[in-house]
Amino acid sequence: MAISAAQVKELRERTGAGMMDCKKALTDAGGDMEKAIQLLRERGLAAAAKKAGRIATEGLVEAYIHGGGRIGVLVEVNCETDFVAKTDEFRELVRDIAMQIAASRPEYVRREDVPAEVVEKEKEILRAQALNEGKPAHIVEKMVEGRVEKFFKEVCLLEQPFIKNPDVTVEQLVKEKIAKIGENISVRRFVRFELGEGMEKKQENFAEEVMAQVKR
Repeated sequence: MAISAAQVKELRERTGAGMMDCKKALTDAGGDMEKAIQLLRERGLAAAAKKAGRIATEGLVEAYIHGGGRIGVLVEVNCETDFVAKTDEFRELVRDIAMQIAASRPEYVRREDVPAEVVEKEKEILRAQALNEGKPAHIVEKMVEGRVEKFFKEVCLLEQPFIKNPDVTVEQLVKEKIAKIGENISVRRFVRFELGEGMEKKQENFAEEVMAQVKR
């Protein structure tokens, strides 16, 4: 059944869970609000959302080097206590996020980090593409909004499919860890360096290379 934006908004306000998590819970619950709340609680997402407002100033800065020095990543992931920062589970999460950045080339942590002028420029390009495809003017804007959502999923780390399990996003992965560990976890910032970046060169599939390394 179709889930309305109003239903998603209500569930989000009642649980504090993320928009996509709320939509999925409502879909799985057939639109039943109380059942959707129960599903979010069972999945630990409602609890994770409550923890997400807490201050996280501890954590790790992880360095990941791939391909004999061809790609380098530095990422800062925060948690609430030094105790959690030293656990194997948190360290594994930070390592996975660093590998995600190496493989999938995100440009921003979250969509709120994307400058408004970048979004507008992208919309202009997508609008021109839709018009050049001969789409009627009255549906162009809807198409642009849909394609902008795809753009966010490509350039925002938290919205990308997780390389080890594409059925979940990086944001969902982090929320699962928040629920399991019991502390707020936040990806603060990252930088990614690629040898010869900006110069003309042979295209490489780094996602496949990184995953091949993981499976060894």
